[in-house]
Amino acid sequence: MSAFVPKTRVHIVGVGGAGMSGVARLLLEMGCVVSGSDAQQSDVLHDLAVAGISVTVGADATHGQDAEIIVWSPAVDLEHVELVAGRQRHARMLTRAEALAELSTLQPVLGITGTHGKTTATSMLVHVLHAAHRDDSRLLGAPVLGVGPNGHWGNGALVLEVDESYGTFALLSPHALGVLNVEPDHLDHYGTLDNLELAFVSLIERTTGVVVLWVDDAGVARIRARLERDVVTVSEQDDASWNVRDIEVSQRGSSFVLANRDEQHELTLHVTGRHNVLNAAVVAVLALESGIAIEAVRSGLALFEGVPRRFDLRGSWRGVDVYEDYAHLPSEIAVTLAAARSAGYQRITAVFQPHRVTRTLALASDFARAFQLADSVVITDIYSAGEPNPTAITGMVVAEAVRTVQPSESVFYEPTFDDVATSLDLLLEQSDVIFLLGAGDVAGIIDHLPGGLDK
Repeated sequence: MSAFVPKTRVHIVGVGGAGMSGVARLLLEMGCVVSGSDAQQSDVLHDLAVAGISVTVGADATHGQDAEIIVWSPAVDLEHVELVAGRQRHARMLTRAEALAELSTLQPVLGITGTHGKTTATSMLVHVLHAAHRDDSRLLGAPVLGVGPNGHWGNGALVLEVDESYGTFALLSPHALGVLNVEPDHLDHYGTLDNLELAFVSLIERTTGVVVLWVDDAGVARIRARLERDVVTVSEQDDASWNVRDIEVSQRGSSFVLANRDEQHELTLHVTGRHNVLNAAVVAVLALESGIAIEAVRSGLALFEGVPRRFDLRGSWRGVDVYEDYAHLPSEIAVTLAAARSAGYQRITAVFQPHRVTRTLALASDFARAFQLADSVVITDIYSAGEPNPTAITGMVVAEAVRTVQPSESVFYEPTFDDVATSLDLLLEQSDVIFLLGAGDVAGIIDHLPGGLDK
């Protein structure tokens, strides 16, 4: 029997996070009595309170003192006072991974995984299932535009963004799984790329039903070679189970043909970017292989409106489009800039806020090649996400790496948002578009732009 049943009192530490806020919403709709705390006030906390969740700001041993179960974000220190208090009064203590494993005993997991693109692809899958008139549960890292919040309790499968960070997916055994890509990330947890890939291999081997792989990704191809089970492959090459061809990308949309030996389908998206086409191909095949009708696949993908902070047009500044994008890994940045170029933007200014000290140190040299499609690059200081920085490194290490392959006069290190705004003011006449890239609070730069944005 699952730990989560109606009327169970659950307290979530770190409830304002992208993943934990969805868990809170899902449990509330299930009928649990949900409370939560977070380090700082945010729009997410406000929205959770409006939904009926008791939220508090700051750490206090009295928060959640009546809770039978305490769930916490991986970012929360194990000696957090609310966790200590919970252990002392013998509440049931569940990590996020353990909480997801509990939920997976209630409904079969229909998941999307990979080191990037998960939220976008999972949102696409939600749209497809919604178009099929299903009411599935869902948990993902952002609201599903046009459908609803990031957490929902329904009566079908549990549509899940299957997250590798901190080993979160280690306890899951999905029913069906789509795998987008596997690249170096979260090596502070896994240690090596090989260990990360082995974790994905184990996840796939535990999956009880269909597994769909985008095998044009080098990491996924390596994983496929280590598998001892059958999988469904998707590729731009002819030797896959499903083939993607005739990709067309415009500034506001894209289309492609998806085919196997017996059928072919023309599919249209109202979002741009080759990366979105590849995400959609995996989603479409996963849905079709799971018995969803092609009409729902076609309709759901066409209704997909994008994801907040993913190629998100925030407005125009003095005639120049300004986008925000969550891209924080080298490959994600390269994909976003390629999408901008294919959408017709010729002079691209990229502002990048490095995310986490450990990631910046591990990938600094890889960032050098990530910005090759940008004409101007502005690097801010690091968004630490609470990590210690004993050697006091700054975003300068990324700027110096980029300067090894870009003209030094086109690369700027501007540590503060005021500094960035000043730099952008000088670069404006050389820019068709500005991208604010990063997983931290990089969008705060908008508030520092003189005159603000025109929507």
